[in-house]
Amino acid sequence: MGIAASELRQHVIRPTLLYLGRHSASAEALLLGSAASQSALGHALSDPHGHGLYHISETRHHRLWDQHLAHDPDLASLVRGLASQHAFLAAPHLELAVNLRYATAIAWLLIETEQAPLPAADDLHGMARVWRQVFRPHGRLRDFIQAWQHCVAEQYRAA
Repeated sequence: MGIAASELRQHVIRPTLLYLGRHSASAEALLLGSAASQSALGHALSDPHGHGLYHISETRHHRLWDQHLAHDPDLASLVRGLASQHAFLAAPHLELAVNLRYATAIAWLLIETEQAPLPAADDLHGMARVWRQVFRPHGRLRDFIQAWQHCVAEQYRAA
């Protein structure tokens, strides 16, 4: 069972981006499309390539903390504030599967570290290119677009 796109956007993606001070309609749309493409909005939270809505690998998760967040203590503190108190210390990668706001923050920071120009919220091809660059280097643009149309399009317009 997945999450409704409108509820994911309203209750997870938007508040997380606002909390991080990175909110925009384009950022919301890109994260929503990425979650649709990676896990069909939560239908598959674990796969051999990674964990959670965005299927983030343990290696990328570690690398983000070691190479980016370690050099920005204020941002690291914000992100750590989204994680569970004790569970994060025992199993930090599990947070990617069970903590939607934490996983969304990590996904957004992975996008930021790629420094790809953020496309307009209605530019599906532009979002697909960023998704491929960040999450699926060997992915096909049409996979993102199909996931958007299947999981997001109707609910996104309604929200």
